[in-house]
Amino acid sequence: MLVAVTGASGLIGTALVERLHAGGHQVLRLTRSRPAAPDQVHWDPASGELDPDALAKADAVVHLAATNIGEHLRWNARIKRELLESRVEGTSLVARTMAELATRSGGNEGPRLLVCASGVHYYGDRGDAVLTEADGGGPGFLAGVVRQWEAAADPARAAGLRVVHLRTGLVQDVAGAGLPKQVLMFRFGLGGRLGSGRQWLSWISLDDIAGAYLHALTHDELEGPVNAVAPDPVTNAEFTRILARVLGRPAFLHVPAIAPKLVLGELADELLFTSLRARPARLLETGYTFEFPDLETTLRHTLSRPNQR
Repeated sequence: MLVAVTGASGLIGTALVERLHAGGHQVLRLTRSRPAAPDQVHWDPASGELDPDALAKADAVVHLAATNIGEHLRWNARIKRELLESRVEGTSLVARTMAELATRSGGNEGPRLLVCASGVHYYGDRGDAVLTEADGGGPGFLAGVVRQWEAAADPARAAGLRVVHLRTGLVQDVAGAGLPKQVLMFRFGLGGRLGSGRQWLSWISLDDIAGAYLHALTHDELEGPVNAVAPDPVTNAEFTRILARVLGRPAFLHVPAIAPKLVLGELADELLFTSLRARPARLLETGYTFEFPDLETTLRHTLSRPNQR
């Protein structure tokens, strides 16, 4: 296939592009900067710029581009608007362009598949409930963002195209946004559970999120929301114990919930204390095999820490 990819230079995009090339596929990179290579095409979601003819030759589109949720330590109205608009504007532009191509020239032009990034925070804070794609959305700012993010792809759906939303958990990788900060805290002897530690964390390895995108591209039976999470979610307390064991560091501290909330405000509630126990039902039903199904193996792999004998 020829797969058009937005956000190709990001963490997931880089891993996915490598996997696509390894599988014999071609990649068309959508970039906001001036194209510097034949495999690049300019686009600008903020101004609505995307040449339909440039996208017409692609078989599928993977849309990853969006502002990183953890990029700012505290959210204000401007940052929250940026988080929302960076997701809705880009998705809407891609979906509208694909729909335009699908309805011109007798409906035989352009990519027939959109695989779009989404977030497991769609479900909101749900305690111990096991969440599958059959469950509805929950409360909270990020849950609302995800609902609008996924709805922005409606033009492609209305044009009869296959649309998949990969509701991604926290990606565990040494180059990711969260894990390096946690590792640093543990190495300084400051690691510990957050609050009660009972809040559930839905996570996935970088290898498996790239694998999930490939799976969505090649399995026609996948459509709509897909939980892109490992089959073994953990509580914050469990995550703390496992990371401490992998690093060979203590994890005796208990960080009261009030401390990160005072520093991070709403971000702490949404990212650190929201309890999400999601299950990758659709991936498992369609035959996806996880390369890293358990957290300790994942952390030892990405942190290059061999198994203890």
